[in-house]
Amino acid sequence: PGTAPTTSPETTISTTTTLSGDASAAVVSEDVVAETAASELSVDEQDAILMMREEEKLAHDVYVTLSDMWDLRIFENIAASETTHTEAVATLIDQYGLDDPAAGNDIGEFTNPDFTALYDKLIEQGSESLVEALAVGAFIEDLDIVDLERLLEIVDTPAVTTVFEMLLKGSRNHMRAFTSQLESRGETYTPEFLTQDQYEAIISTPTERGRA
Repeated sequence: PGTAPTTSPETTISTTTTLSGDASAAVVSEDVVAETAASELSVDEQDAILMMREEEKLAHDVYVTLSDMWDLRIFENIAASETTHTEAVATLIDQYGLDDPAAGNDIGEFTNPDFTALYDKLIEQGSESLVEALAVGAFIEDLDIVDLERLLEIVDTPAVTTVFEMLLKGSRNHMRAFTSQLESRGETYTPEFLTQDQYEAIISTPTERGRA
């Protein structure tokens, strides 16, 4: 109970896949995007945007589905936040003329088959119990945090950096929310991607305010 999902190379989205909370939502500033509209994105930046479009959709889709299973408001609240997160990334896709990998895809449908497999695996675990559903939430935010931190090291375009930093703040807040719910039930989450020290540094600090 409360353990992170057991993953395999086939179902874990690696933090290097593409370079080859609170419930407040990330809102991409149109002014920031407009300032850099004429600039060209590197291939790495394009890959980073497309990856995060589906990774944020994964979070949204899992939380929507778990909200239908379990009568706990955290899933509905954070799903609403994830809607705006993925729409913020979609704004970047539109601005820079990229092909949207999430276009026309329903809940649980992804262009990248790894995300489809991970969605199925997380829903299977989250359906076992409320504690497992909360552990799934912590796992997703764990993954998001590590991926965003890695991607922020290779993106230079200000509009992309601004969006990713807001998503990262949101993921830290969501991690705090899920782990708090687990702890209130006498359970703990063991990080799969963050180091233990990184994880404890996040959950031991207060919810971050502002756009997230």
